[in-house]
Amino acid sequence: MKRSRFGARDRLSRDAAELQRLAIGMAESGSRLEDLFWESRLSRHLQTLIEAGAEDDLNAALDRLYESNPSACDELAGTVEAQVESCSFEADGKRCDALLFAAPILAWSRYSIPAASISAANLVPLKVQLGAHLFAHEARLAVVDYLFSPDQLPRSYCDTRQLLRALCEQAVQGEDLHLDTQGLPETNRFLSDVRYLVGVVIVPHGAPLFRWHEPDGDQSVALAAWEKQGAPNLAPLLTGCVYQPMLAGAYHFACRNADRASRSYAIKASLAFLQTTLGLMPEETRAVIAPCYDQRLEEYRIGLAPRDQDNTVYHGVAWALLGEEDEHTDILTQIDAVLRDCGLKDIVNLDHRMPMEFCDDCGAPLFPTAEGELVHAEMPDTADAIPQTLH
Repeated sequence: MKRSRFGARDRLSRDAAELQRLAIGMAESGSRLEDLFWESRLSRHLQTLIEAGAEDDLNAALDRLYESNPSACDELAGTVEAQVESCSFEADGKRCDALLFAAPILAWSRYSIPAASISAANLVPLKVQLGAHLFAHEARLAVVDYLFSPDQLPRSYCDTRQLLRALCEQAVQGEDLHLDTQGLPETNRFLSDVRYLVGVVIVPHGAPLFRWHEPDGDQSVALAAWEKQGAPNLAPLLTGCVYQPMLAGAYHFACRNADRASRSYAIKASLAFLQTTLGLMPEETRAVIAPCYDQRLEEYRIGLAPRDQDNTVYHGVAWALLGEEDEHTDILTQIDAVLRDCGLKDIVNLDHRMPMEFCDDCGAPLFPTAEGELVHAEMPDTADAIPQTLH
């Protein structure tokens, strides 16, 4: 996934410097023919480095370009993503294209949101629904038998490439990929979060990948069918959760979409949680929005409390800035629209900078009150136990 990068000013290795040169060439290209020239050379160089596990060279080049040439950084990041999430190969004497995909699921729960292995009895119908509604008719799928949390997805470009290769091998054999869960990171506990089905789709070379690539396909129709027919098959995996499946897509693209969608979903989940737990209706709730800075604007924090309590926060949501968003992006309008769509009428925007402060004891972020202070979100004593770390 493309992320903001802040690198050291160390001397670049020869391979990283070559990546930088080729990416700048792509960014400065003035024709499609030039695009193909630079892209072919950059892809070949990247393939060599990724096969060698040269993650440091990839990150060093991205760090340097982020500072010096953002457009070249985007070109390099996009090409790296394509290199690690897709490939072409021969199978049974035929040329095939393969794409690593993710199918995100937004979820919230008063309890822990599961991230766990998927039994064969649950994986088979999920694959049937994925294939029927989201992927092209000629597509073959292989899926990892695990419902991932964001903390458990591949940590690097090279790890992502290895996952693609392992899934392709299983898909050719008509099998899914069993994940050894030993050593997987612990999952952070949030009120709302994202879970991911991850797999590979394989099609004949040049054939459609997704249902909406086909002449009679439509993306909105595919999503509606996946929500209606596929969602019930997720219920055994997400016990005690409210959830919303999203469209599957190319791995990095789908993960970025989920990052963006999870922000508004977290607000809706928090308001639904306050309503079901305390009976606090949206029209009785006040939202206080504050911009929080480190060296730059990092996120907006939203404190939620009853309208008649100025110095209290019952629950909070952090709306992180993503990609190219900064203090000049009209994020407040987006947040305001989500809150009002949920039924809130009392919305306070604090216009002064606030620090990125966290609780010294538990590490939870502090949220703004109507009086302009950052405080710990605390539910009333009458509320049941809830996750201590809050989105």
